[in-house]
Amino acid sequence: MKRRIAAIANPRAANGRVGRLWPQLSRRLRERLGDLTLHLTDSPGHATRISRDLIADGYDLVVAVGGDGTINEVANGFLHVGRTSSSQASLGILPVGTGADFQRTLAIPSDSNAAIDILVGGEARPIDAACVRYVANDGREAQRFFVNLTSFGISGAIAARAKNRLQALGGKAAFLWATLKTAATDRGRKVEIQVDNNAEWQEHFITNIAVGNGQFHGGGMRPCPRAMLDDGILDITIIDHLSRIEIARDIRKLYSENVYVLSKVHHLRARRIAARCPEPTWIEVDGEPLGRLPLEIEVLPAGLRVIFPSRG
Repeated sequence: MKRRIAAIANPRAANGRVGRLWPQLSRRLRERLGDLTLHLTDSPGHATRISRDLIADGYDLVVAVGGDGTINEVANGFLHVGRTSSSQASLGILPVGTGADFQRTLAIPSDSNAAIDILVGGEARPIDAACVRYVANDGREAQRFFVNLTSFGISGAIAARAKNRLQALGGKAAFLWATLKTAATDRGRKVEIQVDNNAEWQEHFITNIAVGNGQFHGGGMRPCPRAMLDDGILDITIIDHLSRIEIARDIRKLYSENVYVLSKVHHLRARRIAARCPEPTWIEVDGEPLGRLPLEIEVLPAGLRVIFPSRG
């Protein structure tokens, strides 16, 4: 039976680069994948609504064209349909965004032709996702699924500041500038966390905490280098409060797989984590600054099927 395929693109992703490239990208997709339905988003959350409707309508492959934010929205459409759905639909990724963090964990290249080759000849494999409940910017309780990483502390403010002119040079440059700018005034905060079924709350004086299903955020920073997409566990990296001098001194290690060699960095693994703080503490979900603590995160094992490069 012929596969039903759709692509969802955010024309504003990567400072409008997706929109500029869309005519040639859509042509290449049709050349390689055959007849497919094309959709352009026009507002935040639109990709989720489109994706949800496509999955409910029986589509087999939905391709997210853009960056981490677009991938997150499209994945939310899959996950909103429900993990009990009989659908075997897969999420495909054509990365054209700024951060490119989730694609790093998946080992999908940035070259669009190579990424389309993976859509054509790759393999669908189940990965974990996670659900985060938090307080939205308007003060209401909110829920979001994520596939890559959620973090809180200094990173929420950084994510908001990372939408700057340096994005034209790449996500890492924009995030690095925002990190140094935000660190100049950060004084740390006392956060309490609770993991799995442990009733005890642990107190930490932090710069940041990352909860990863994937390994990367911030345009290549690797806060969760041991995270695996299909092990049913979330990796938690706690960074104790760092001074401006310590951040500048250790920035290379903070971006590397050697982050755990730093004495102020600690590693936990859990299926569930809750966090709270008496002062406003902002969060980012797959790179988007969405709200603040308190939050609760729970892993959803094998919650999503994604197209990977073929192992053969």
